[in-house]
Amino acid sequence: MSDPVSALNGASFDGLVTLRDRGPMGMITLRGDLGSGVMAKAVDKALGLAIPALCRIEPAKGVCQGQSAWMSPDELLLIMPYGQVGAALISLTAGLEGQHYLAQDVSDARALISISGPDALVREVMAKVTPADLHPDRFKTGDFRRSRLAQAAGAFWMPEAGRINVVCFRSVATYVFDLLSAAADPASAVDYFR
Repeated sequence: MSDPVSALNGASFDGLVTLRDRGPMGMITLRGDLGSGVMAKAVDKALGLAIPALCRIEPAKGVCQGQSAWMSPDELLLIMPYGQVGAALISLTAGLEGQHYLAQDVSDARALISISGPDALVREVMAKVTPADLHPDRFKTGDFRRSRLAQAAGAFWMPEAGRINVVCFRSVATYVFDLLSAAADPASAVDYFR
């Protein structure tokens, strides 16, 4: 069996901020009734994750690794180490038996890019490529947004000040990485949030 390879194959860029391909990550799209106790119990049992609030991302509890992100009123993106996807799907299938749901491994269909640096510059770089409001009063740690990244669909969140993670379709990963690299080029600096 071959090893997974990310769409960006370890790409990185240093400019106003640092961009880095996060490599292969496990991701499951989970759709169903997010208000259901059965759904909450299944997600907790599978990955130690809670159902996040609207436009939020929640880290795993205890020693579990992973995050659950609110994608829409009936959809989560579960993010975990690549090797945990199979076991998580088995657990979700068992926990959601008899329920109306969809759990799909989308790990190889997505790319994850990390942007890090001074908080104001990280926000500035993202502000150049998305219409989402990134002012510190409107976009805080743990917030999750689905939006446009210029001409591509994507999502992003801030796990901590000075870092934003971006997820996009594998098919547009190079486009998004190049877009962010251009936005992070020191020649393109504009003082939005300082």
